[in-house]
Amino acid sequence: MSFKAAAVQMCSGVDPVKNAAALAQLVREAVGQGATYVQTPEMTGMLQRDRAAARAVLADEAHDIIVRTGSELAVELGIHMHVGSTAIALADGKIANRGFLFGPDGRILNRYDKIHMFDVDLDNGESWRESAAYTAGSEARVLSLPFAEMGFAICYDVRFPALFRAQAVAGAEVMTVPAAFTKQTGEAHWEILLRARAIENGVFVIAAAQAGRHEDGRETFGHSMIIDPWGTVLASAGATGEAVIVAEIDPAAVKAAHDKIPNLKNGREFSVEKIAGAVAGGVAA
Repeated sequence: MSFKAAAVQMCSGVDPVKNAAALAQLVREAVGQGATYVQTPEMTGMLQRDRAAARAVLADEAHDIIVRTGSELAVELGIHMHVGSTAIALADGKIANRGFLFGPDGRILNRYDKIHMFDVDLDNGESWRESAAYTAGSEARVLSLPFAEMGFAICYDVRFPALFRAQAVAGAEVMTVPAAFTKQTGEAHWEILLRARAIENGVFVIAAAQAGRHEDGRETFGHSMIIDPWGTVLASAGATGEAVIVAEIDPAAVKAAHDKIPNLKNGREFSVEKIAGAVAGGVAA
């Protein structure tokens, strides 16, 4: 059963109320283009580098404006609404980077907490320590929907192929990768990573991205993408500003890709031996 999927590109600021309003407008635009599944980027609700300022406006799941808006839009528009992620206050004082998929009745069908924390030091002096504020997730899920088997990842997770392979082996036909890639890492790796995950697993990849210069000073890469199981980019957005991209997703293409290159079936277990050193003429016995 084919369906139209949309990736909504945003430039979220520091005010969750304003971001919720922008979200609603873009989602309605996507549905106007025929989308029945709509995905928003990582940290839809707020991008704020000042941790104290962020904590001052964070809410728990029951009171979060982005969660409420996502649920209401799903009901109003009769769609599967995927809030790629938003920051959720936890009881222990930390934060979850949590995605939500809402069904057309507004119920939460799936929660996914980002597993891999972006703790890096980049060449341009940018330094990020997500683990200082966020609690990492520990569970991946493949969700059976009326139109596809769907798997979940968030941003930095895309650099960990085992997460995608495990979900593909479990039956995922569509992998979702909402993100807020930095400009530096995005220029180098974004499209390559997304297409690689699609190709090596024979799945669709839908990746809604943050884009442009944000109120907190960071710059994100944009270029939201929808990619088919053969690695073809079906739709993409630009580097900056809000955008909506839409593409037809036919899960039958997943089976076709697996029939051509059945690498999920052909994979083999193997051992790895670390060799102590080489000797002249070959490897030490």
